Amino acid sequence: NDQPDSVRLQTTENCIAFGKAMTSLAKGTDEDGNEIMGGTLDDDFIREGSGILVKRILPLIVSTIDDRSWRVRWTAASKFAEVVKSFADLPDAMDSLVPAYEKLLQDPEAEVRTAATFNLADVAKCKAKVHLPPRVRGLDGPDTFSPQTTDDNELVSVAERLVQRVTNLTEDDSENVRAALAMVATELAPILGKDATIHHLVPPVLLLLRDATSEVRLNIISSLSALNEVIGVDLLSQSLLPAIIDLAQDGKWR
Repeated sequence: NDQPDSVRLQTTENCIAFGKAMTSLAKGTDEDGNEIMGGTLDDDFIREGSGILVKRILPLIVSTIDDRSWRVRWTAASKFAEVVKSFADLPDAMDSLVPAYEKLLQDPEAEVRTAATFNLADVAKCKAKVHLPPRVRGLDGPDTFSPQTTDDNELVSVAERLVQRVTNLTEDDSENVRAALAMVATELAPILGKDATIHHLVPPVLLLLRDATSEVRLNIISSLSALNEVIGVDLLSQSLLPAIIDLAQDGKWR
């Protein structure tokens, strides 16, 4: 944080490049899939190198989340899907990156929250498993994804963890954040699967359909096809028809 903003703005991009390079070394291929260094590296070397990367490089990324400059935080938020993709194959990296991303979704600046929200679906596509945050593990409530176990080693997909944040985003003070959410929220459906979509994604979608801002309502209606493909037209109509009827009777909407 003692460096000028112009230097700190480069942190995220540089860490992405470093993560890609380390992942390529671990796989023994370059970004085009061509074999390098005679193939994959020794497992011990990979583990050691990955450990160094997680301990030394990830803190640099995480530090951008708390940077005093909103522009630095905005840069991190807008590129976070690339960050996740670069580090997804490295052990334990997501347990540091996902909480950092969740913090960006709650940033004091609406511009940062909006940029982070636009990345929601792409971050959720990460196939790595992460731990549930302690506040939801084993609790009964609307933010709980899996209340059936209190095991501290419980692992869930990134999408399963992030879907808990969607309802909070529907209540964001900024209509730009809510409009961004309405554009990407339904893209979580094919990642989550039918049951989780019905229980955890449909309720916030209903809230977005009834949002006070017309752009939010239009964005969510325009993205309903992704939801339809996962839960089917019958369930979709049963769940959303009352909200759509309300819209049809709304003079401002028409």
